[in-house]
Amino acid sequence: MRYDPKFGPAAQTPEQRAWVLSQMLRMIPGLRTKMTTYTQQLYDRYVAGELSWAEMRQARELTSGG
Repeated sequence: MRYDPKFGPAAQTPEQRAWVLSQMLRMIPGLRTKMTTYTQQLYDRYVAGELSWAEMRQARELTSGG
């Protein structure tokens, strides 16, 4: 596995990113309170490695208005 600086050292594989996402959803309730189909798609793209956490959050904030 090649290290991708786009993701942290504990989020290099889809499995690791899924774990990170589950922990973030558990620790920050606001991430799931307004979950829409679009938000779920962003989370799926993060797990797939298409978006970094920062990119996913930015896209989520742009659509939620805050």
